[in-house]
Amino acid sequence: MKDAVGQPVDAERPYLLLLLAGIGVLGCLSMIGGTIAAQIVVPGHDWIADTISDLGAGEWEIIMDVALYGFAAGLFAMALAASHAHLGGIGWSAGVISLAILAALVVMVGARNEYGDADSDGVVIHIYLVYGLGLLFLVAPLAMAAGFGRHHPGARRALIGLAVAWAVMAPLFLMAPTTIDGLAERVLGLIAIGMVAVMTWVFWQRGRDARRF
Repeated sequence: MKDAVGQPVDAERPYLLLLLAGIGVLGCLSMIGGTIAAQIVVPGHDWIADTISDLGAGEWEIIMDVALYGFAAGLFAMALAASHAHLGGIGWSAGVISLAILAALVVMVGARNEYGDADSDGVVIHIYLVYGLGLLFLVAPLAMAAGFGRHHPGARRALIGLAVAWAVMAPLFLMAPTTIDGLAERVLGLIAIGMVAVMTWVFWQRGRDARRF
């Protein structure tokens, strides 16, 4: 059987897709809620001048770490959902792998605790993790856009728009003065969350469609 746009859905497990979409939503809420909570409890934090990374160091670092781990779970859930409901060719597969690697990078960012505290002991890899995030948050939506577009054209347009916004904002963040880099990083965070949110919507809809057959 096929759904309303002609995509076979009888092989897709509806409750798996619904569960993974739910985890994706929780991952987005984790990142948003954790960032807001950390900003409230960390004394003297300026959300315009101070980066989200600054919230991940010090007495209250656990709040930001949990938020990052939650978002990583959402990214990995999207990788699993995209692998199950495979909507494209090699580009889609590249996007699936990119999402999985993104989840690992976000976990490493939280686990390494190299941000916001001028850490210089041992091998410091935070900047390389940032570069990896910058690249893959551009690659993933663009690689998967065509697959989404064949069955969910609105999601394709949204992902391309978010990817363009990411491509513009990421270099600006790296070049931004310290007086506004916190704001720039938060804009990037919202763009990344938007990408995951679009994917969760698609997989939630596909789960609901598959449940009808």
